[in-house]
Amino acid sequence: MFGLMQEQPLLISSLIEHAAEAHADRQVVSRDAEGRIRAFGYRELAARARALARALIELGVRPGDRVATLAWNDHRHMELYYAVSGIGAVIHTVNPRLFPQQIGFILNHAESVCLFFDPGFGAMVAELAPGLSGLRHVVEMADDATVPPLGDHVVRHSYERLLAGHAGEFAWPQLDDRAASGLCYTSGTTGDPKGVLYAHRSTVLHALSAGGPGGFDVTRDDVVLAVVPLFHVNAWGLPYVCALSGATLVLPGPRLDGASIYELMRSQLCTVAFGVPTVWMGLLDHVSNNPQLRPRDELRLQRIVIGGAAAPAALIDGLQDLLGCDVILAWGMTELSPLGSIGRVPRKGELADEDERRRRLAKQGRAVFGVTMKIVDADGRPLPRDGRAAGRLLVRGPWVTSGYFRHDEPLLDADGFFETGDIATIDPSGDLEITDRMKDVIKSGGEWISSIELEGVAASHPAVAEAAVIAMAHPKWQERPLLIVRLRAGMAASASDILGHMAPRVARWWLPDDIAFVDDIPHTATGKIQKTKLRERFARHQALQPEPS
Repeated sequence: MFGLMQEQPLLISSLIEHAAEAHADRQVVSRDAEGRIRAFGYRELAARARALARALIELGVRPGDRVATLAWNDHRHMELYYAVSGIGAVIHTVNPRLFPQQIGFILNHAESVCLFFDPGFGAMVAELAPGLSGLRHVVEMADDATVPPLGDHVVRHSYERLLAGHAGEFAWPQLDDRAASGLCYTSGTTGDPKGVLYAHRSTVLHALSAGGPGGFDVTRDDVVLAVVPLFHVNAWGLPYVCALSGATLVLPGPRLDGASIYELMRSQLCTVAFGVPTVWMGLLDHVSNNPQLRPRDELRLQRIVIGGAAAPAALIDGLQDLLGCDVILAWGMTELSPLGSIGRVPRKGELADEDERRRRLAKQGRAVFGVTMKIVDADGRPLPRDGRAAGRLLVRGPWVTSGYFRHDEPLLDADGFFETGDIATIDPSGDLEITDRMKDVIKSGGEWISSIELEGVAASHPAVAEAAVIAMAHPKWQERPLLIVRLRAGMAASASDILGHMAPRVARWWLPDDIAFVDDIPHTATGKIQKTKLRERFARHQALQPEPS
């Protein structure tokens, strides 16, 4: 026997319409590149999203088409979130920090038909456009378009003129909630980046769980500062969470330095903020270097959510001590939409045993509702949740990917679990602790750097016989790449020679901070580089090269 309940599809457009009707007194506050602040009520934002939806349809965007963005966090970007998915198309957020060749690959692989971009990325778009065969329209997110002609196959538009010509009534179409809504690409730690394709249903369910008491616990009384970029897995779902809950959402634009973030927190009375550790290190440095600031009096900050990379204990202590706020640790990945687990860090003195508090700093918290986790050994056999057994971490849930976009290889095990690539323990209370990565990815300031790709580029230097890349600790960026090189017999090359060879081939911030020259690189019995030995050997190595800008 079935229940007698109405059936309504779980659509992203319903979130913005709910916000417009139930939370019209709450706002989206947006700061542009020049520092100007604009505030939009949810009702006005919904109207602008509807106008944009009409414009997209007139441009020929159809259900299933990919509409890409190269943009920072502002109201226009958020309007795109709702307009694109609302008509059945797919919002494809692209990380502008990637190397242009990677961006070009991602746009071509997705076959994006439209590209919306901030003015600051105009030169990049002009360089990429000729090689994007499926691109039909580019829209500069400004009052007037300034980008030069991009070829016969691409039509240029300006965002505000596009909206002005399409205001009026618009009814969101009723879609199957299994329809694709968003597309984000992984960082390509092995091989090319892979696309994760979200659905309306998965996105709404993720927002319900992520925003609830077992997640970020966001309410209409909160003022949420989204420092995490909108191109990082949908800003961890915040555009949807805030519309659902009615929270005011503050979007900081491209200015993410400590001084700018502090001022925005102060002026907008932010209660909760989300970002990667590097951002919060910059905030702490700003507070520490300006003793006239009184953060406990000037800010209303109650909690900071940290994700994207491991948070050093000193950072957590500093945020709690100087700002007087709670610290929430979140773990997830692109394939999880992204939230998988969340945990609050106890403050000093809150636990009787300080050692236990320190142990909690290393944990990633407990699974949110909707995510099921298990750890298995190398043969796939389940391991106990005793906090000691470490195994491969697998997850399952309604917002966990079942496969990569345009990749046919199966991803799930026989029980429908996705392998994360992490090695982890789970204790009897359900607390997760990530102990290692199965792949040797380097996390630098919340961004991933592929050690394999760096090794390949370094090895293409004629004097390099073999190259290995490992992570070394960095006080600001958490991890930075150390390149270890064995030169060919009878050949010579300096660190500057190799870096100069690599510079045009990888993003600048990917470049190794130092190069160590060795006579031999250890290998396993199967011929693979033994990186555990290299990590032991270079555990105390410090960077000699200047840090990336």
